Amino acid sequence: MKVLFVYYLPSGGVETLNRQRCKALKEAGIFCELLYMQQGTGYNNICDIPVYVTNDNQEIKLLLEKQNYSAVMVCSDHLFLKRIRELGYSGPLLYEIQGLGTEKEARNWMVSAQPFIQTYANAVFYPRTSHLEQLCQTFIPNVKSYSFHNCFDTDHFHYVTSTFHAKNPIIGWVGRLEPNKNWYGFLQLVNMILSKNSNINVWMFQDATLASESEKTKFQQFIQQHHLEEIVTVHSNIPHQEMAIYYSIIADSGGFLCATSQVEGFGYAVVEAMSCQCPVVSTDSDGIRSFLTHNETGKIINIDDLDKATSECLEVFNNAEMKNQLVKQANEKIKSTLDPKKYNENFTKMLKQISQKS
Repeated sequence: MKVLFVYYLPSGGVETLNRQRCKALKEAGIFCELLYMQQGTGYNNICDIPVYVTNDNQEIKLLLEKQNYSAVMVCSDHLFLKRIRELGYSGPLLYEIQGLGTEKEARNWMVSAQPFIQTYANAVFYPRTSHLEQLCQTFIPNVKSYSFHNCFDTDHFHYVTSTFHAKNPIIGWVGRLEPNKNWYGFLQLVNMILSKNSNINVWMFQDATLASESEKTKFQQFIQQHHLEEIVTVHSNIPHQEMAIYYSIIADSGGFLCATSQVEGFGYAVVEAMSCQCPVVSTDSDGIRSFLTHNETGKIINIDDLDKATSECLEVFNNAEMKNQLVKQANEKIKSTLDPKKYNENFTKMLKQISQKS
């Protein structure tokens, strides 16, 4: 079988997911290819997977005719559902929802996507996330839906020993400079932590190409106004495999990854940190609930209650026994929950069912 995964550009969590599942599904005899509409900073992460970057109808049409895909899965881009049908593709077509921003943004998105999904898609797929399930039940209750956990290969992305030794504990943050990732709330939390413990550093990992100029300006103004220039280091577009080194350094420093998203469909940064023995402190963004349980596999905070959130963060710094237990249990959790073999089984079953009905 051969499957084509379609997305706007190679960046962020979907780019990570595509690489992870293409590798996993190959083990099950399902050969995967990727189609992106435009270039993105994650393109250089892709290895040993056929990838096409084009938004040209004729090129896409020729690709579909030549490769004769068993199924096509389109993530987020509901307009492409109509487009691919008009280009002559008549096989199984799945619409994938991985994350649509804040609750309001997600609902608005589904209002627009609803007629396209109902008309052109054979089924919908989303990870095990309650707000995505509710969206599908509300807007497309008559469309067949599938839901199971994404996959992650802990054998190839894990803790690594580094020669770099940080002087202070490091708080890491990964995301775009946009409201849903809530960089503003994160930096407010950093300020509160600094008032209790001035010996910390902050590493923020961003894709600067995806941030608006207004958000960049707001970010720089906050840094300057709160005199964080010596505290915050911005890392832009780090190659994915190198991130294992950074997460491991954060772990060795006595720090943690802090995730402050309002809503997530999944949350690969959290999973990656856990795989590298890096403690995680996160807001309850829904998508993380599959693998992050408060005081079992990490810390869940309310960013609007800065005093309480600060106390939780300081406990990670100061309670080594608790931190070690969180790290151990988190690593075990993602290995069992996000097992690539389980993903293969679920995906294969889904494809067989859709192929029979389409």
